[in-house]
Amino acid sequence: MWSRSSSARRQVSAPDSDPEKVLRQVQELSDWLVANPHVNGCNTFENLHFFLRTSKYDVERTKKKLKTFYQMRAERTEWFDNRDPHLPEIQELLQLGVFLPVGTDSEKRMVVVIRTAAHDPKKHTQNNVFKTSKMILDLLLKLDPESCAEGMVAILDMQGVQLGHALQLNPKLIKRSVESWTAYPCQPKLLEFTNSPRHVNIFLNTFRIFMTPKIRSRVMVRREGTSVNCTQLPKELGGQGPSYAELAIKWKQLLEENSDFYVEQDKYKSKLK
Repeated sequence: MWSRSSSARRQVSAPDSDPEKVLRQVQELSDWLVANPHVNGCNTFENLHFFLRTSKYDVERTKKKLKTFYQMRAERTEWFDNRDPHLPEIQELLQLGVFLPVGTDSEKRMVVVIRTAAHDPKKHTQNNVFKTSKMILDLLLKLDPESCAEGMVAILDMQGVQLGHALQLNPKLIKRSVESWTAYPCQPKLLEFTNSPRHVNIFLNTFRIFMTPKIRSRVMVRREGTSVNCTQLPKELGGQGPSYAELAIKWKQLLEENSDFYVEQDKYKSKLK
């Protein structure tokens, strides 16, 4: 159970909300986690307030979100077990830069670049790509919760995509990937595919099957460039920010420096029956 400290009060910032009401809501969520130990979620003020904020301060909606998130972490062992940044297979994917947080756009939303073809499908499994990406995303939520709470803008750079990349993504894996987007507390506000091959819609139609209508409406496809307004866009996307290689070095170092974070996070997964 978290304490009602002055620092906790300072973190409460809900538009048109009474800070005391928000503190009561977080306390209710904390009590609910204690009463439902099978959820086994992280019961800190920061975590519960983040989930509450991204659920528009709806307590019942937040409870559902917490249940879904921690159940996903328990079920998807291939993504959430043994998350050591120093593992050789993770090191390789960090060096390649498969998932690169960039900075905020003009609407203060967090922008990430997902390089769908940076890995070699003959050497790297798609599950390890997803695992590495979620390791970076989890750390990003910890380091910059304010921007992430405004929503995520994902630029999916398909430069260099080949048939082998597409064949890695069977319908079951696509379904699990799409479900994980909505399980996270930070919602995707835009999914923009760029440097897309001509046949991209045949591939994306499988993704669309599993998307909610809201997520489906946020998908954009471009042959080149990006519509995202972000001063820190990488050079590869026509921006003035750090290159993909520079961002990869930055995030590899950050994960290595925060290896204890993943040990702590490993404690929080639902207890499956």
